[in-house]
Amino acid sequence: MPVPWFLLSLALGRNPVVLSLERVVGPQDAARCSPGLSCHLWDGDVLCLPGGIVSAPGPVLVPTLLQTELVLRCHKETDCDLCVRVAVHLAVHGSWEEPADEEEFGRTPDPGLEDPRNASLQAHVVLSFQAYPTARCVLLEVQVPAALVQPGQSVGSVVFDCFEAALGAEVRIWSYTQPRYQKELNLTQQLPGNLCASRTALPWLNVSADGDHVRLVLDVSEEQRFGLSLYWNQTQGPAKPWWHRNLTGPQTITLNHTDLVPCLCIQVWPLEPDSVRTSVCPFREDPRAHRNLWRAARLQLLPSQDWRLDAPCSLPAEATLCWQAQDGGPCQPLVPPLPRANVTVNKALKFPLLKGHPNVCIQVSTWEKLQLQECLWTDSLGPLKDDMLVVETRDSQDNRSLCALEPSGCTPLLSRASTVRGGGDPSCTCLLWDDDLGALWACPMDKYTHQRWALVWLACLLFAAVLFLLLLVKKDHVKGWLRLLKEDALEGAAASRSRVALLLYSPDDAGFERLVGALASALCQLPLRVAVDLWSRRELSAQGPLAWFHAQRRQTLQEGGVVVLLFSPGAVAMCHEWLQDAASAPGAHGPHDAFTASLSCVLPDFLQGRAPGRYIGAYFDRLLPPDAVPALFRSVPVFSLPSQLPDFLGTLQGPGALRSRRLAERADQVSRALQPALDSCFWSQETAGTGSGMGPEAGDRT
Repeated sequence: MPVPWFLLSLALGRNPVVLSLERVVGPQDAARCSPGLSCHLWDGDVLCLPGGIVSAPGPVLVPTLLQTELVLRCHKETDCDLCVRVAVHLAVHGSWEEPADEEEFGRTPDPGLEDPRNASLQAHVVLSFQAYPTARCVLLEVQVPAALVQPGQSVGSVVFDCFEAALGAEVRIWSYTQPRYQKELNLTQQLPGNLCASRTALPWLNVSADGDHVRLVLDVSEEQRFGLSLYWNQTQGPAKPWWHRNLTGPQTITLNHTDLVPCLCIQVWPLEPDSVRTSVCPFREDPRAHRNLWRAARLQLLPSQDWRLDAPCSLPAEATLCWQAQDGGPCQPLVPPLPRANVTVNKALKFPLLKGHPNVCIQVSTWEKLQLQECLWTDSLGPLKDDMLVVETRDSQDNRSLCALEPSGCTPLLSRASTVRGGGDPSCTCLLWDDDLGALWACPMDKYTHQRWALVWLACLLFAAVLFLLLLVKKDHVKGWLRLLKEDALEGAAASRSRVALLLYSPDDAGFERLVGALASALCQLPLRVAVDLWSRRELSAQGPLAWFHAQRRQTLQEGGVVVLLFSPGAVAMCHEWLQDAASAPGAHGPHDAFTASLSCVLPDFLQGRAPGRYIGAYFDRLLPPDAVPALFRSVPVFSLPSQLPDFLGTLQGPGALRSRRLAERADQVSRALQPALDSCFWSQETAGTGSGMGPEAGDRT
């Protein structure tokens, strides 16, 4: 809000130095830059979004230094406000990478393209200003001609007029580019509350961060003498001085970042009688300062069971006691918990204990995390002991119970006679704390090891007794459960063996082929590996029917598998033809070529008595009468499907097959999978028989 000139004059006094402050006329912000540069101030404020640091694609402009100056912004002749002018010094950062030799790769440079090294540089510089309750961000566009672009060299500065602020305000200024190529510059300063309380102007104090160092810049006229003091501003008690000097301006003082703490304040004043002192505490919100404060904090044991937390500044923290076991692990909070207490730094505090012990430690923590932990008695009473903390609790009826504090919790003890006072055990006499709620005892570990093991053995015996009773009461259920486990084990073993089954059939028609495919797919769900020519048509065409079947039969029998003969009207007719004229060579039989080729290998096994154990037969209900299977093939088991599926599956899986309810369930699954294809095949044959009488294969079944 504009301040009338006569009120500002009362605040500034009648000093000619104040009257020499430069006046900026008009409410509009403005920007100007060094000779050779061009700059433009964007209209209105922008969002303060620094973003992350990105790699520079080549030479870029970056801010290197911030400077400020107090001016007066006057709206009218007698209506002026205090205003902060900011100057940003810029330099070239980075360099162009040397381009590869284009002639080396057979290319010639394009004369129409401009060399980027001969182009000007442009940057968008952001100035961020905060002075409670004001916060602003402005954007300056700066352009540097190519002649001034030298890597690592300063190119000039850009000046912004100006940020309004109140007398005595603390202002913070940041500067960075968009996009941002390095850490932003920052500056903190305290505006004087009275610029001219004396004949000499107050020193102008700037605080800026530079990597691991902090610079205090005191911009005062030459030969002016002033005092500078660094002190810790204590909320509890008077300020504690740290460093004091009388200096002659101008001066730049560098502090290491490890010296920063939140309560570190700076005071500066002219060395004149009754001079006004300017104070600023710029590190209250600095994360580095808060980390340094905890690093500097120390816990100290004092006589008479007292302790103290020494720190330069006040700490918003709480302290509590815990028990640290000798074998390591986390420090266990005392049970029952002793009251937590807020910490007052640099002040003696009382331990709520009757006696000290090396294993009792202090934890100091904030709401975020544990900050400090010290076992203070280890220096005076020796290292951690192999003791156990025994907790005695009491109720309103004065009933008492004991437990041992362990990482898993408080383990109850079987007896308490040896730990209470007067119980006759002189080894456990270290009473740490006692009140109406209970007591804490520090006792040697070996006195209670046997009690903890007694609890473990008692629990094991109780568990064994309960398990034995359950076995007696539920022995039938247990037998069934063991039988199921045995069946699962046998089934798993069978699945790991995966017996091979080779299916041979005569493809009478498309419906029968679909039925055979359904059977093969259903058998694959069992622990079986199924081979059938339906799934090997490419190999069958490449090798020929006879060679393919011979190779499959040899592999199946070598691996202990079984050959399954699926009889159908066409297969029966083909077998009769071979049996009536065994000397005839297999000729072309249309779709029966593969089955015909297999008969040349199968029939010798049956005629010479080698078939049992290697072959089984099967036919489908309603498609073939039981007596239609030739007598020669009845030397091996022949099953009707799906009515005899359980026996068929048991024989397929071999001697280790499950003879149980589970096998019946699987047979039911296979039956359901076959039924649609079996119905379709039956009705297609019925339709064909009704339309044309008996097929040619049905004429010879003798």
